[in-house]
This record gives sequence, structure tokens and C-alpha cells, in this order.
Amino acid sequence: MKSSGLPLAIKLRNKVRIKGEGHLVDIASNSKVRKCNISIKGSNNQLIIEEDVNIRESQIEIDGNNCIVKIGKGTVIGHSCYISSREENTQLVIGEDCMLSRNVKIMTSDGHDILKDGVRINSAQNISISNNVWLADNVTVLKGCSIGSGAIVGINSTLTKDLVANCIAAGNPAKCIQEDIIWQDELTY
Repeated sequence: MKSSGLPLAIKLRNKVRIKGEGHLVDIASNSKVRKCNISIKGSNNQLIIEEDVNIRESQIEIDGNNCIVKIGKGTVIGHSCYISSREENTQLVIGEDCMLSRNVKIMTSDGHDILKDGVRINSAQNISISNNVWLADNVTVLKGCSIGSGAIVGINSTLTKDLVANCIAAGNPAKCIQEDIIWQDELTY
């Protein structure tokens, strides 16, 4: 769907730029997407935002061909986040009931080619974030990472490798520091 097919509320509350052809933009009517910068370039890309998602003042970028950004039901994405699926055939999938705090960056590509002996050595890679994952303030998730359900990545961490379910990771690069945890998005006393 082109930007003309977007719901009026999405067009009024966000800066949306769509260039190219064959794109699918599917944003659930009860999701709240406000003050975001959404950019889709290339061909046959998909942006899917499921029910009850809450995103504000963030940037979603799809730049390439046959790329996908999918955000699962009930996910909350805080201010100044950057979600980017670039190049060819990359997928950036965020599961259901995830919580991304402020300034989180998730990128399938480095943004520039790095060559060695004339051959590119830094191709784009998919990112998969399972259900109920919490990414704290200023977390960066780099290409090729997969995060298991129920995991937490601590403040200012950079994730460069896969993370198992139900663990806490922290650091730069992030490493698992606690396993077999469960988190809730509301405190219980």
C-alpha cells in the first residue's frame, strides 16, 4: 500500500515517506504510532505493526528490496528509537509484548560496505527478537542477532551475538550475566 492508503491518523501524526513500488504497509487500527519518522525506499518491502503496539518519537527505516520490519502485538517502543532493515531480503522481527526503552537502535546493516581484497565482508543479516524481551535505554542490537524470549539487555549495552531465553545480558559487547530470570513490566509488591 502506498502512503495514500495509510490511515489518516498515521499520516497526520507522523512523517511518512514512501518511494518505490510494491510495498505493503499494514498498521493495526488500534496501535498508537505518534511523532515517528517512517521511511520506506526500494521495492516490495513490508512494514507490519500488529495490534496494541505503542511507538512514539522514533524512526523506522526500510531501505532496499524485499525487506521486512514486523512489530508484534502489545510491544512498546520508547522515544528516539531507531529500527532499520536495509539492503536485500533482510528481516527485522520484534515479537509480542516487548519493551524497548529510550534510544534503542536495531540495525540489520552497517550502512556502508567494507571491502577486503575487493570483496565485501560486512553483508546485512536478519535480526529476530522473541516475545517478552526488554531492551533498556541506549541498547544497540547489531545485524545477525537473535534474542530469546523473556531476555533483558541492560542499559548502554551493545548486542553482537545471539542471546538465550530468560537471561540478563549487559556490557559492550553484551554477555549473559544471569540466567533463568523472569521479568514483569509492572512492579508487584
